[in-house]
Amino acid sequence: LRLPCAFRPPRNMAGKTTSRSLPPRHFTTTDNQEGPGRRTARAPHRITSVFFCDMPDDTSHLLPAPDCKIDEDRYRVFIEDISDGVYETDLEGNFIFFNNALCHILGRSREEIQNSNFRTFMDEENARIAFDTFNRFYRARKGASAALVWTIVRKDGERRTLEVSAKPILAPDGRRIGFRGIARDVTEKHRARKQILASEKLAREQYAASRRAEQRYRAFLNFLPDPVFVFNLDSTVSYLNPAFEKVFGWTLEELEGRRIPFVPESCREQTHTGMARLFKEKVIRDFETKRLTKDGRLLDIIIDGAVFYDENGAPAGQVITLRDVTRAKRAERLNRTLFRISTALHHYRGLDGLLAFVTREVQDLVNAGGALVILLDEEKKEFYFRAAAYDDSEAEKLYRETRFPADSKGVTGQVYKTGKPVIVDDYYKSPYHIPEIDRQTGAITRNMLQVPLWIESRLIGVLCAVNKKEGRFEQSDVELLTTIAGMVALPIENARINHALKESYEEVKSLNRAKDRVIHHLSHELKTPVSVLAASLELLKKKQAVTSDPAAVRIIERSRRNLQRILNMQYEIEDIIQQRDYTSHAVLTTMLDTCADELEVLIAGVCGETGAIDKIRQRIDALFGPKKAVSETIRLDRFVEDTLADIKPDFAGRRCIIRTRIEKTLPIFIPPEILRKVVTGLVRNAVENTPEHSRIDITVGNRPEGPCLIVADRGVGITEESRGLLFENYAATADTMNYATRTPYVFNAGGRGFDLLRMKIFSERYRFRIFLTSTRCRHIPTDRDTCPGDARVCDHCKSPQDCLASGGTTVTVQFPEAGGRQTESAGRGDAEKDETEEG
Repeated sequence: LRLPCAFRPPRNMAGKTTSRSLPPRHFTTTDNQEGPGRRTARAPHRITSVFFCDMPDDTSHLLPAPDCKIDEDRYRVFIEDISDGVYETDLEGNFIFFNNALCHILGRSREEIQNSNFRTFMDEENARIAFDTFNRFYRARKGASAALVWTIVRKDGERRTLEVSAKPILAPDGRRIGFRGIARDVTEKHRARKQILASEKLAREQYAASRRAEQRYRAFLNFLPDPVFVFNLDSTVSYLNPAFEKVFGWTLEELEGRRIPFVPESCREQTHTGMARLFKEKVIRDFETKRLTKDGRLLDIIIDGAVFYDENGAPAGQVITLRDVTRAKRAERLNRTLFRISTALHHYRGLDGLLAFVTREVQDLVNAGGALVILLDEEKKEFYFRAAAYDDSEAEKLYRETRFPADSKGVTGQVYKTGKPVIVDDYYKSPYHIPEIDRQTGAITRNMLQVPLWIESRLIGVLCAVNKKEGRFEQSDVELLTTIAGMVALPIENARINHALKESYEEVKSLNRAKDRVIHHLSHELKTPVSVLAASLELLKKKQAVTSDPAAVRIIERSRRNLQRILNMQYEIEDIIQQRDYTSHAVLTTMLDTCADELEVLIAGVCGETGAIDKIRQRIDALFGPKKAVSETIRLDRFVEDTLADIKPDFAGRRCIIRTRIEKTLPIFIPPEILRKVVTGLVRNAVENTPEHSRIDITVGNRPEGPCLIVADRGVGITEESRGLLFENYAATADTMNYATRTPYVFNAGGRGFDLLRMKIFSERYRFRIFLTSTRCRHIPTDRDTCPGDARVCDHCKSPQDCLASGGTTVTVQFPEAGGRQTESAGRGDAEKDETEEG
């Protein structure tokens, strides 16, 4: 560290720096009795104070004062024995004088300090500070002085803090020739001061932090959504946060120093157990209970709490946090209930079982003493209790027997009028109280909630909950019950419709059985006289006189044909209703057996004919006896060929094109007479609905499912309205007004409408399937339109080809293969069943 040239001391004529302080020769070092190395200032003539006055460069001409020795000793003792360091430096900052105290302060020996620059004992930062200070002193006016704080580094590396005073040394002519001063070690003082300052800073920071923490905690508690309160040891309130007031309704002013009256009677024992656990474990978490609000609502609560202590470590109270989980609990219960209902609805096909299930779920969901389903009888405009779930089982029975008008003044009537839910807190004081219902049911109703059951815009009833077990019904209960009502309304209506349909079905079944009995009786009563008439016509036909008259022959033939048609109809009806009455067969057979001999004699005497009794017996068996249907293994291709050959003469007069394609098929298992009825009926229907010069295709072949028979005509087809009735009921393909009874196989012969229905019944009995597709002729779209019966004379067809493309019907009969054990056993079982029924 060197001063700038402008601040360096002037040089003498020889070019050497002139010292402004006492030259070293003025001070000598001697060993005296006080110890080695102690330095004593001695001057040959006189000594002046180096700290309080300037000394000239040369003092050899001065005479010593008489008290010089006394002053020298005095100043020597003063300089050497004080604890503060005394120093002098030249303008370069090199030490030229110092006392032992400075050596001790710097932790260096005298030789290490002598002529050493002060920066040797400082770091860069403190050396710069010292340099700036001395430059300021150097430029200052005469007599300026300063005090500064330096940090020096001792030889052992320890850093010490010094308070240093400095004052320029002036020559007689006023020039600055150096600096002198005192250095005091204030390290401990400085440390203590720093510690005090640090403590004060820390205290200020802690105070500020405490204030900020207090503000944060207050802000946190003020905006915390969960209620928080602080109890004293006697369970009185000392603090409530705003959330507590919002949830429970009480303010701090109302409760401070008091106990909170929010523990339900049913939770008192649980609360005592929880408090004992809190003081034992010092903390409690997730304690589930219930608490009342100021307005009487019951909330589901989860409690977290802890005990806090005073400065002496003694318990001072409890801080409690409450979490309102009422909505979460309610949503959880609702979700569980909805899940149970949704998974159980399809199990309840009956109305009563479904309603009993719904009322039990509602009773549990809203914690009510009872739940009711009140349905509306729209025809009578009355409400009736269809289902009730009550803690009192006797009340359930009485409720189900009660009906009341839809426009009554009661709660249900109000819901019916407004279409909105209704809550009644005190039923007996409300305007909706109906004493008659109370007398009929004998139930006591405190409060009530009813919500409507809607199907689109139609109210079908009311879902009701009565007698809330804890608290009163709230808007949240309305939401729960409305959700349930919306979910179960449609299933309830469907179950009610299904119940009504079931009752109607049972009624229809009863009527159908009565109808079958009537038809069966009429069929039986008709068959006997028709058979007698047919036999009488045969006798007339044999008479000579009658047969000689052509007109009489035509009359007899027409009568015989119609009587046979009636008999055939009777047989078809028997096939459909699958019942036969063999009373006539038994009576006639018994009578014949009883009178056989007498009749044989009489017939022989009158007609001269023998063996007549056997012929009569055969006739009775044919007309009235049982017909066995025994399944056999049949080749469908051969059977169809033989059947077509048998019936072909019956429609030989028709000019329809019959095209057959018959392939060899696998065997089927079915009674021959049943198969013959199927084949004959399909062919006859096709011929009777196909005009002249049109075509009928008969195909027999194998499919992956088994042998099949396909009969397709290019006739008039069946309208869409009639198509759906063919296999389900009696249906004729012609309009009733156009119906006529003609010879079989004639176009539009006027079929009886039983053939396809009878085939459907056969298919169910003998395990084959039948399919029908039909397209109505576009020129005669309705059943009232008529076909001329000949493609060549049709006004809409230019040629028979046009008729082929205009409409038609295709019937496919798919038989199972006889090789399958299941099919064969099923067929045999059916055959045995038929034998049993018909036997």
